[in-house]
Amino acid sequence: MTLDAAWTAFEAAAHATEAAPTRIVDLFSAEPDRLRRFSVEAAGLSVDLSKQALTAAGLEAGLALVRTAKVEAARGRMFEGFAINTSEGRAVLHPALRAPDGAAYTALGEPVSGEVEGVRGRMKALADDLRSGAVRGATGEAFKAVVHIGIGGSDLGPRLVWEALRPLDGPIELRFVANVDGGEIAAALHGLDPRSTLVVLVSKTFTTQETLANANVARAWLAGTLGEADAGKHLAAVSAAPDKAVAFGVAEDRVFGFADWVGGRFSIWSAVGLSCAIGLGYARFAEFLAGAAAMDAHFLEAPLERNAPVLMALAEVWNRNGLGRAVRAVVPYAQRLRLLPDFLQQLEMESNGKRVTREGAPVARATAVAVFGDAGTNGQHAFFQMLHQGTDIIPVDIVLAARGEGSSDMNAKLLANGIAQAEALMVGRSEAEVRAELEAKGMDAAEIATLAPQRTFPGDRPSTTIVMDALEPQALGALIALYEHKVFVEGVLWGINSFDQWGVELGKTLAVRILGELEGGALLPHDPSTAALIGRLKG
Repeated sequence: MTLDAAWTAFEAAAHATEAAPTRIVDLFSAEPDRLRRFSVEAAGLSVDLSKQALTAAGLEAGLALVRTAKVEAARGRMFEGFAINTSEGRAVLHPALRAPDGAAYTALGEPVSGEVEGVRGRMKALADDLRSGAVRGATGEAFKAVVHIGIGGSDLGPRLVWEALRPLDGPIELRFVANVDGGEIAAALHGLDPRSTLVVLVSKTFTTQETLANANVARAWLAGTLGEADAGKHLAAVSAAPDKAVAFGVAEDRVFGFADWVGGRFSIWSAVGLSCAIGLGYARFAEFLAGAAAMDAHFLEAPLERNAPVLMALAEVWNRNGLGRAVRAVVPYAQRLRLLPDFLQQLEMESNGKRVTREGAPVARATAVAVFGDAGTNGQHAFFQMLHQGTDIIPVDIVLAARGEGSSDMNAKLLANGIAQAEALMVGRSEAEVRAELEAKGMDAAEIATLAPQRTFPGDRPSTTIVMDALEPQALGALIALYEHKVFVEGVLWGINSFDQWGVELGKTLAVRILGELEGGALLPHDPSTAALIGRLKG
């Protein structure tokens, strides 16, 4: 079968469900083994896709599509270190960063696991020494705070991990700075003592405008108390350009490198996670890596029909390409996971928001969906109205932790809400049910005619539910890796390069030009609207 034929068969299966609609809830009786087929255990996570609109026939067509697209061969090329980032000629080896010691990963034929282990050893040493007080600041004070400065992949991953796993009363406080808006770094530094603060600068190229602007503010803040000579003793850096970090004033032994085969949005497993290793303690950071490594093993070893990233990708592609659904909501029922939708926006939309193939030709069909969300139950009081009764059908990912924080009573309420929302989205409430309910309350016919349609829930809205035992480091690592591999599978099916991000470059280039104009430089040619804005805001 050709790839075009496999796509045609897959999309035809989806269109068949539109021509002869079968509600999701009715698929459970039509497909008696549906719950088993569409539920899978993976690296400590339970993934239930049975409430998705994907039918058994659609699953078979999807698995044929996966095989025809040679997803397994592409997966092998990634893990074997081939240059699957074709536009930049780079390997993509984030699994090597969380592999156990003794692994033998190679990038473009060159061994890399030894270097990974060396960096991890240095991270552990610094984290242990800072937490124990063996390493102190320039004035002899123990370090009590870390300010992490980065943006994009150098910020979202560490920020998510810290928010999800942070102790309520740990020895080290972490604060994060990403936006070039001066208000963010002012808030991050407020109340901290430079004598007990370490600033960690994270930039792959060490040329990122926002990160360097904030780095300069932080260095001046340190120097204001410690003096220029000692400010550098309170700096550390993570970069693929260590020479630039040293030139900035970071001591060479405080610079942690990573290779060009580490993509920014896949980099939390590398030295980019240094701040988290310090704040959490290296042992918990290592557990986080181990959870992701377990998901890597599942992705590599599980058969396609029981492979969680493959099944999640097929559900997404079914919704996107088969049914034309361009948006997905992500709702973690754990307040500590409230940044998961933000993280997935970058992971999914930057990776797969592409309009041309790896060969540079226009794509044949729609690619990435737009991702949004918030923590449950907060989101229920914000955007769930649209999920239940809006004109667009928006698939939802619901993430639950069986054992939560606080009292068992509060956790039961949280879990009940998450489970109930998934059921309500699928089952809905018919107008006949609403009318019967209103009649039982004695409402008159005219009022019922007005209110019944407004209280009707169409249902048949798809969702995936992911359950972890508890929000612990291993589970979080497995969850993030699950989504990483889902993105990879989708990219292979769409024929795109999920690992470059040229789309972020044009605006950055133009911003440099416009900055010069705003700061008093000569005005350059622009469209009338842009020229007017520059004129209005020019200092």
